[in-house]
Amino acid sequence: MNRFLCLLAAVLYLSLQCQVNAESHLSRSTIERAVIEAKATVDSAYEYSRRVSVERVRRNAVSPSDILRLLKQPVGQTRNAVRAADYMHNAVNLIQTSLQRRQKRSINATDLISEEDLKLIADLTGCSPRHRPPTCTTIDNLDKFRTASSACNNKKNTRWGSSNTPFTRWLPAEYQDQISLPKGWDSAHNINGHLLPLVREVSNRILQTANSDVESDTIYTHLVTIFGQWTDHDLTFTPHSPVIRSYSNGIDCDKSCDNTEPCFPIEVPQDDPRFVNKTHKCMPFFRSAAACGSGNSGHIFGASTVRQQMNSLTAFLDVGQVYGAEDNKAGFLRDLTSDQGRMRVNKQYTDNSRELLPFSTMVTNMCATRARITDDPYAEEVPCFVAGDERSNEQIGLTALHTLFLREHNRLVYHLAHVNTHWDGERLYQEARKIMGGYSQVLTFRDYLGHIVGPDFIASHLSTYPGYDEDVDPSISNVFATAAYRFAHLMVQPKMFRLNETYEEHPVYPSPLLHKAFFTPWRIVFEGGLDPIIRGLVGHPAKLNTQDHMMSDELRDRLFKFTSELALDLAALNMQRGRDHGLPGYNKWRRLCGLTQPRNLEELAEVLNNTKMAEKLLDLYKTPDNIDVWLGGVAEPFVPGGRVGPLFACLIARQFQQIRQGDRLWWENNGVFTEAQKKSLRETSLARIICDNTGITEVPKNPFLYRPRGYGYTQCEKIPAFDLSPWKEHGPYGPPGPHFTFEQVAFSMRLGNDIPEAGMPLHFSEAIYNGQNSYNPKTGMFTCPHPGVYEFQFHCTIFQKDGSIDLMRNEHLLVHSFTTWQTGYLTASGNTYIKLNKGDYVYLVANHDGNGLNHDCYFSGHFLFSE
Repeated sequence: MNRFLCLLAAVLYLSLQCQVNAESHLSRSTIERAVIEAKATVDSAYEYSRRVSVERVRRNAVSPSDILRLLKQPVGQTRNAVRAADYMHNAVNLIQTSLQRRQKRSINATDLISEEDLKLIADLTGCSPRHRPPTCTTIDNLDKFRTASSACNNKKNTRWGSSNTPFTRWLPAEYQDQISLPKGWDSAHNINGHLLPLVREVSNRILQTANSDVESDTIYTHLVTIFGQWTDHDLTFTPHSPVIRSYSNGIDCDKSCDNTEPCFPIEVPQDDPRFVNKTHKCMPFFRSAAACGSGNSGHIFGASTVRQQMNSLTAFLDVGQVYGAEDNKAGFLRDLTSDQGRMRVNKQYTDNSRELLPFSTMVTNMCATRARITDDPYAEEVPCFVAGDERSNEQIGLTALHTLFLREHNRLVYHLAHVNTHWDGERLYQEARKIMGGYSQVLTFRDYLGHIVGPDFIASHLSTYPGYDEDVDPSISNVFATAAYRFAHLMVQPKMFRLNETYEEHPVYPSPLLHKAFFTPWRIVFEGGLDPIIRGLVGHPAKLNTQDHMMSDELRDRLFKFTSELALDLAALNMQRGRDHGLPGYNKWRRLCGLTQPRNLEELAEVLNNTKMAEKLLDLYKTPDNIDVWLGGVAEPFVPGGRVGPLFACLIARQFQQIRQGDRLWWENNGVFTEAQKKSLRETSLARIICDNTGITEVPKNPFLYRPRGYGYTQCEKIPAFDLSPWKEHGPYGPPGPHFTFEQVAFSMRLGNDIPEAGMPLHFSEAIYNGQNSYNPKTGMFTCPHPGVYEFQFHCTIFQKDGSIDLMRNEHLLVHSFTTWQTGYLTASGNTYIKLNKGDYVYLVANHDGNGLNHDCYFSGHFLFSE
């Protein structure tokens, strides 16, 4: 077959050459021959790559680079889109080469290929449909439920935020050739007057951290880390090129260190301590697939001729990692054997009678890792799990969250069926999916983002919901997907912790090192199920990113390491990916965010608050302008109350601001949910979701905030259940009342008066409880009687549209309120854990434009534990 395809390509090429030489312009037959040849070349490369990959998996000879490539393979409609882009790119290159030979000079494709010709090429290769707006008039329930792909979320710009569309750019791309070649493609090419350092050398000198040197966070749990990955897998997936050999010269990317599309290998420095015997000169790296109509063919759609990368997921917090981001995948994941609206589950195994994800039906099994990891050739293997996102098996913490939310969907449809016995399976499925989307939006904005970007950026970008704006494009930006939202790679612990019922190291199933938890669904099937892993996420702190100890060697030197094969380096991959995507350097992004742009050692040292780090960076990059944006972002000191620096806080907050404001079906938008349903969603509790879907009986009330179990976890029976009664058609409404606990030093106060003075500490005059008189109604302040970790909560009603509340400590902002607009008023709430010293004072302030406070405003706090 391959010989036939090669012979066909040769014949067509000679025919095309003659045709071009005989005519002064391109004929339709010339274009058709070029497209046929391009398709033969691409199809041959795809077939070869698939055959070799399957053989490697079957022989258990898969390497870490194979794992990464298979993990990033485009599937379904994404694969069709990538293949069409490859057809288009190769056809244009073929015609361009022929014309250049005819003219005997170097020219651009645009010089002799007309726009009409290029549109014909796009039609013949299948690229044109990728740019046509979908028709929305035939979609049922468009104002009630999301489409799987989120097409038509915006009725005016119907592809905004939908799956299989290019990432947007907040700054112009910077490619070596201004069109497509990555920065660093030619190692001798200067950028801003200097050569770029090797990304592996940067990783070795800046990020190296032995497992034993990892520092743990004192405030946040490891769930914060994995939840970041969970939300990322709802928003971004950049497929790699499916081929493993070059189109132009047939070089196998795994066997060569040459830069030849799509191969862009990571060069190993000569003094790399991991390769003292010079056994490897490079790590394989495959370029991200180009979007249709970008690069040399971009101008056919009236756009700039720069390469763009594709996002195969939707830009919305719609739990696509559970349900899929296209119709075929969504249908495949549903249990259509009954009319109950359920998701498919595993038919072979359960977890103490609880559901597991279904197994993949693929013939190849890259999750057959048990024998290699346990060194037991007779160990029983299981297939990979399958979920809405292709990366569900990446590590067991992520797999656990996939399983948890699968169970929650099926729990919801069960109870919704009892609330509305007349609903059919389709209605049950869509309503449960819609509730799950509401969960995700509330948990991400109320409970998660504040811990990452800090209260100042919550206040400036993510405070009160401003309403839907059809002119806001929610599409994911390239810098967010490729750099900013990869911050959590530096919060990953070197182990995936598994804890027993008392939240101690599990005696039967100990915590595996991270590189022994990649692609190991068998650990869930055969080693204790979900509960030990979930306890490990909520009961163990996250890794703390510090400038001295940035990335664990589990990710830097043992990524996807199952055998003696060359393991990958996640830090180097991140920087190489930024260069592959043409991301501008560090200072241009700081300028975009209104931040200073350091020009020398003194200024960079001031930005980083670290002269030694600044010296090392300038020794490598020579100028701050060339620092890879991912590295520059993760090297910055944290913003107050956050876990990223000011650059990434800006980029992350901006992206989520656009995701919320550009989502027509956002949970707070008018008409998406009823007022009663929104009231239920405001009470969404991740702790309750854990309780409802595992055998765990006690959890931290806020699973993102770390506290030792000995200082009082909450019993599941005391956490209010999610109230589904507002979903009963013509039924009763209203969620259950709040649940309060007070321990040791504690207070709970009611404001007691309307419209207090803004900009000053709020004086809560009515005491519900005020143990040790730690809260002073006259000053409005809680004064810490002894050091330790405390929890504070507040919930206020504001009869003014733009109001908000700030929780302060010693005149510094701790938390900006989570504010949501209801009919006629706002609710402003917040909670946090904070370490206090004796004498610290904590208080609430109403912002100057938000003094329409109602007397039913509550402020409480209590001591948790001493360190």
